[in-house]
Parts: sequence; C-alpha cells; structure tokens
Amino acid sequence: METKVIVDTMWVLITAFLVFFMNLGFAAVESGFARAKNCVNIMSKNFVVFAASSLGFLFLGWGLMFGDGTWLVGLKGLFFVGGADNSPAVGEAYKGVYSAISWTGVPLWAKFFFQLVFCGTAATIVSGAVAERIKYIAFIIFTFVMAMFIYPVVGHWVWGGGWLAKMGMFDFAGSTVVHSIGGWAALAGVIMLGPRIGKYDNGHIKAIPGHNLSLATLGTFVLWFGWFGFNPGSTMAADPNAIAHVAVTTNTAAAAAIMSATIVSWLLLGKPDLGMTLNGCLAGLVAITAPCAFVSVGSSLVIGLIAGVLVVLAVMMFDRLRLDDPVGALSVHLVNGVFGTICVGLFAQDKITGTATGNGLFYGGGFKLLGAQLAAVISVAVFVFVAALATWAILKAVIGIRVSREEELRGLDIGEHGNEAYAGFQVFTTE
Repeated sequence: METKVIVDTMWVLITAFLVFFMNLGFAAVESGFARAKNCVNIMSKNFVVFAASSLGFLFLGWGLMFGDGTWLVGLKGLFFVGGADNSPAVGEAYKGVYSAISWTGVPLWAKFFFQLVFCGTAATIVSGAVAERIKYIAFIIFTFVMAMFIYPVVGHWVWGGGWLAKMGMFDFAGSTVVHSIGGWAALAGVIMLGPRIGKYDNGHIKAIPGHNLSLATLGTFVLWFGWFGFNPGSTMAADPNAIAHVAVTTNTAAAAAIMSATIVSWLLLGKPDLGMTLNGCLAGLVAITAPCAFVSVGSSLVIGLIAGVLVVLAVMMFDRLRLDDPVGALSVHLVNGVFGTICVGLFAQDKITGTATGNGLFYGGGFKLLGAQLAAVISVAVFVFVAALATWAILKAVIGIRVSREEELRGLDIGEHGNEAYAGFQVFTTE
C-alpha cells in the first residue's frame, strides 16, 4: 500500500470523525436555544437523526448521489453502495476501489463515511428550525426522506458529476450541498408547522428565550472546532498547502462574522446579544464553506464580515415574516448558504489551492462562474423546497406533524418521551 494512500485515507477519516462530532454541537446549540421543557426532545432528535441518516444514505442515498448515472441522478447500483464509484472528483488518483490485493486511491468506504457525515449534517439543520412543536415520528420519517432522496439528488448535481458540475458550478465543502439543502427543507417545515403558541400574539413578536445559553455556547465551540474537519477535510487528500489555506480562510471568516454580528446586534438591539454572536460565528462558517479553497484570506475576511451582518438582519426579517425559527437555522444555514455559494462567483481566484475554478467577478473573471453559482442557488431552491414541502404535506395528511396544544404547552419532553431533562426542578412559566 502506498504511503500517500495511507496518509490520505487517515486524513479523510479523521476529518470525518470531526464532522461526526459536530452532532454534539448541534444538539447543544439547539437544546440551549430551546426551553427546558423541550430539552429531551431536542437531544433525542439530534441523536436519532444521524442513525436515520446513516441507514438511509447506506440503503439508497449514496447510490443516487455517486452511483454511475445521468446528469440528473445516479441510476446504476443504487442500493447498499453498489455500482461504480463516482465519488468526489478530486483527481484520477483518487477514484480507485479496494481489492483483496491492493488499494488504489482513497478506499470507497472512507469516502462513503466522509460523505455520510455531511448528509447527517444537512438533515440535522432541520431539527432546530422546527423545534418545540413537531411530532417526533414525523421528524424521523422526514429525515429518512432527506437522506435517501432530497440530499442525494442535489449532491449528485454538484459533487457526483451532474449537470451543475458540468455547468462549472463549484461548492468546495457544502454551502449549497449541505447548508442550503438543510435550510430550504427547514423553511418548508416552518411554513407547514406554523409558529409556536404565543410567539406572534396580537400582532406582536414575543421573544421566547432559550433555557441555557451556556450549553448553546459550548455547542457553538464544538461546531467551530468540527468545521476544521468539514472544510479542510474536503480536500480529500493530505495536501499540506490546501489544508493550511482552507483552515485559515475558515477561521478568518468565523472570527470576522462574530465581530460584525456582535456589533450590529449591539447597534440594533441596544445590547451585544450572545445568541446573535453565536449565530454570527456559524454564519461566517457556513458562508465560507463553498469558497474556502478558492478565495484569498483577505476575501474570507470580507465574506465573514458580511455574513455576520446578514445573519442578524435575517433573524429580524424572518420574525417579521412570522416564520418562527427557535434557533436561527434559516438565518444561519439558508441565508448564508446562498450567500456563500454566490461568493465563489464573486471572490474566487485561480489555483488558490491548486484547483482551477475560473476567476470570480471581482478578479476579472466575468459573469460565467457567477452565473453558474446563481443557477445552482435557484435550481436547488426550487427542487429542495418543493420536494420538502410535498413531503411535509404528505406527512401532515397521513400522521400529522404538529403536537397538540396541550402537549406543546406542557412540553414535548413529557408528551413525546415521558422524560424530563431536569427532573426534580420546579419550572415556572407564564404560559
């Protein structure tokens, strides 16, 4: 076995393990931003979502995404990772498969696991946006649909050699493939569910604070840490220059977004809101995910600064639109997933990490790359939103997707799970 293949395989797997660890970050952030009476429910959803994603992606998702197929979707060897391996186009040296005699390139199962943790991330984005009023069983079924169908179809378009890839669209680590998919699916769920009881009473927007900002802060640190697997790991090879560059652009965007979100929330709300600061960090990370390998460190600073402003304004916008998102998932993942995708067309420079992209608009590249990025934004929005809305509608008609009023007021922990996160503590509520 060649030394390079061993090192590359270890890099892919270690970074995949970091992305898997992000499940803890999402669970902590979402439960911290939710009320105590729904903490068990949030934790349980975030635990089960990766199991459901694992089975769905193994059974059908990988085949649709990377199986040898058409410009639209993989068609051959659909089930249980069968058929030709058309996984990430990182050069001919990394398209080999395992044999009993030797390894040629990063092995199939290493690539499968790396792609699986990305699929799980897209699915868990939905959890926070629909928190505190969704039926547990409805969310689990929707996760299977996400992992087996919605996520893989778009993934094939971009990373599986589909029509967006052929058009020249680039998404290095998933601003579109992971975050926008999760964001559009979440938006459909939020619309179908409606707001939580009391959120928009009498035409007023009522703040419903989370129960544990310490937990949310811890979760954000975990996500920030995990993103160093998410973005640098997408090199799919132990390339020192590429890894170092991507790590720095990723961190710079996060840091810049933290500062801009904090400042803007301070100016608009009168206080430096910690929730906005935390979501600012995540917004910067989401926005840099697509362009991290293709832009300069200076450009990543600009991208992060804009992302931090966008997330604060988006949180306020969604509230005014009466779209109730308890954790800000739409503002972080949808808005900044779209923004990050467009940033490739604006800021990309040739061969930053050895991968030619064609210059972005600000570097004299014209509108070709930007046009491909915008085509991706529009097509993914239409497909994912319609597919997710149809799935939610079917679930609503067949089993219902929202808990009863009584269960929502009492808390989903008791109604859905028969457990309490803080058993023995007295909970006071004005509801």
